[in-house]
Amino acid sequence: MHGLYLVTDRGLCGNRSLEGVAHQSLLGGAGCIQLREKDVSTRFFVEEARKMKALTARFRVPLIINDRIDVALASGADGVHIGQDDMPYAEARRLMGTKAIIGISVETWDDVVEAEEVDVNYLGVSPVFETPTKTDTKGNWGLEGLARIKAYSRHPLVAIGGLNASNAKEAVMAGADCIAVVSAICAAPDPLRASREINDIIQAALKKRVA
Repeated sequence: MHGLYLVTDRGLCGNRSLEGVAHQSLLGGAGCIQLREKDVSTRFFVEEARKMKALTARFRVPLIINDRIDVALASGADGVHIGQDDMPYAEARRLMGTKAIIGISVETWDDVVEAEEVDVNYLGVSPVFETPTKTDTKGNWGLEGLARIKAYSRHPLVAIGGLNASNAKEAVMAGADCIAVVSAICAAPDPLRASREINDIIQAALKKRVA
């Protein structure tokens, strides 16, 4: 997991279709898309996930479903992202299979320590900065917290929360392998341009970090 990771938000897309915004982001270099739906029916979620899977498959980019393992299985998605209050990792892995991508949110240091015992595909460090799209968290990690997790954990890190073109470089240099973006793309006047700008920043920072 490296690069730009789009997390969708239907409400932030305004009058534009979610698929249209996702398509623009993929054209701009998004390397992963997480479909997040909080206020739709299961039937609608599955239908949307199938459409999104067809789109991401064209770009050979994985589709991750937020929280809902049933939707991931029904739609043929590539994986799921689960929080600390969702299904335990062991059960999620049993249901999804060994090839699925499974990410786990870490909101406390105890979460980070516990995650070392399981073979998750990545940790969602959440939130790095304060953000209106995540209101049920236990505080912000900040860049120092992100760096501390990077030094400790064996897992790739996906940074999420308040990330955009102004701070993506700093987050990568602190240890993020992926930068998850919500409003900076979904609410952008030009999602393609926004995605390309942020992805270019991420890729340059990743190269600088390993140099």
